[in-house]
Amino acid sequence: MKKTSTRLADGRELIYYDLRDDRVRDAADRRPLDRTVTTAEVRHDVLLGDAVAVASHRQGRTYHPPADECPLCPSEGERLSEIPDSSYDVVVFENRFPSLAGDSGRCEVVCFTSDHTASFADLSEEQARLVLDAWTDRTSELSHLPSVEQVFCFENRGAEIGVTLQHPHGQIYAYPFTTPRTALMLRQVAAHKEATGGENLFDAVLERELAGERVVLEGEHWAAFVPYAAHWPYEVHLYPKRRVPDLLALDEAARTEFPEVYLELLRRFDRIFGEGEPPTPYIAAWHQAPFGALEEFDGVVREDFACHLELFTIRRTSGKLKYLAGSESGMSVFINDVPPERAAQRLREVASS
Repeated sequence: MKKTSTRLADGRELIYYDLRDDRVRDAADRRPLDRTVTTAEVRHDVLLGDAVAVASHRQGRTYHPPADECPLCPSEGERLSEIPDSSYDVVVFENRFPSLAGDSGRCEVVCFTSDHTASFADLSEEQARLVLDAWTDRTSELSHLPSVEQVFCFENRGAEIGVTLQHPHGQIYAYPFTTPRTALMLRQVAAHKEATGGENLFDAVLERELAGERVVLEGEHWAAFVPYAAHWPYEVHLYPKRRVPDLLALDEAARTEFPEVYLELLRRFDRIFGEGEPPTPYIAAWHQAPFGALEEFDGVVREDFACHLELFTIRRTSGKLKYLAGSESGMSVFINDVPPERAAQRLREVASS
């Protein structure tokens, strides 16, 4: 992998990740852009103990542009985009309309490929490995920023999810705090560790799932399963079999196998609802240990956390979506219409080959 860092016309950082070491990335951003001005701030809810990012400047962000005006495609002739060069393998750049900025963290866009019509599932294993390497590099770099406590790499896919740019891409949020969902996990890990005299909860969950009926696919170094208490109609958790706190700690064997396993999983997701159905909308979310202090979670250290990916769709059956209505939105109590065992069976049935 070759990494080349440059700056866009408004001062934002852009980084090329190339498969070939001889690629030269010296194209300049020719757009007449003013310096980016953001109004992002983080407000804490004293009743719930969580945080809300307020970012009014995002109201003006690019919204469903036509394909020939996509800001994530390479620049070509006089059609100028966020990527100054005429081609790329993987690109990461600071979001022009960030939810978090400055002392409130940082937001980045990850473009998986220059092919506007592709999806992550269309990538080769070599390309998918390059994306993994980019996620890992950005996790490392962002973790050193003084305002950052947790790094979250994710992909939103599909208009049903709320995606406003159809080009295959994901995002990275670098939060100035430990996110509420991670804090919940860490509290459960702490309670389990104390109750069992030191057993790791993530290890116990993985062991239980591998012995059960909800395994979707399994490699030598990775395992994918539908969790016992899945919140979403089709939800799969992908774990490295050797527990690590973050992407940085994955060994070479796990990195090498990841593209094969993950691409197979994504391709199965696109077959859940049968041939002829539109691509399955999904969210793919990497969970990594926070880089900040963990004193509030009694007896827990970073190495107790298990880095893993959670993949889920809001589509519950053909043509129907799972909405977060009263119980989910009002009380955070999910109601799942698809039994996790049935979801796992369906995902085993639809092997992509």
